[in-house]
Amino acid sequence: MDFAENLNELQKMIPAGVKIIAVSKTQPVSTIMHAYQAGQRIFGENKAQELASKYHQLPQDIEWHFIGHLQTNKVKYITPFIAMVHSIDSFNLLYEINKEAVKGNRTIDCLLQLHIASEETKYGFTLDEVTNMLKSGTHLPFDNIRIAGVMGMGSFTEDFTLVRREFKMLYHYFNLLKTTFFANNPEFKEISMGMSGDFQIAVEEGSTMIRIGTLLFGERNNR
Repeated sequence: MDFAENLNELQKMIPAGVKIIAVSKTQPVSTIMHAYQAGQRIFGENKAQELASKYHQLPQDIEWHFIGHLQTNKVKYITPFIAMVHSIDSFNLLYEINKEAVKGNRTIDCLLQLHIASEETKYGFTLDEVTNMLKSGTHLPFDNIRIAGVMGMGSFTEDFTLVRREFKMLYHYFNLLKTTFFANNPEFKEISMGMSGDFQIAVEEGSTMIRIGTLLFGERNNR
């Protein structure tokens, strides 16, 4: 099966309103172009400089999402064009994205990454950390970012009962933050959770964006 067939099969398995982020990290430009020709327009990358290189070689109507851990010193490479950063895990990162977005007169959508997995290796705010930041209001002067929702990564495990519990937790966190801090902000609406191995559970638990690599592109050589 090729990308177009894989995409068609995936679309049959999810509600129409759920956005598919095609995770194109490590994929060559030619493969991404094939996916583009199949109708995919939203792609996710996790390395800033690799993404910047691809951006200049591919159609300009692609909507690029940054989905990996983003170092503050790499923000400048992607702010001229990035549509959304899924992985906001510190106030400093929000500050830096806003600073660079001001230079380009852009507004960038950002998702607050919350740590929901049992594994310690995952990045993300705790609920207390993100609540304290939002309570302090230190983000409010940032006119060139828009906090659009939350993101989380489930544990890498065959225990799907655990994964479902983690996704339920993220959905609960989303509703808590929405009610407490974003009740009057209609743009705070996205829950980015679910990848190739667990997207069906994520969608059942309220995901609005799934990040899919292997199911669309096939197995990749990680680097």
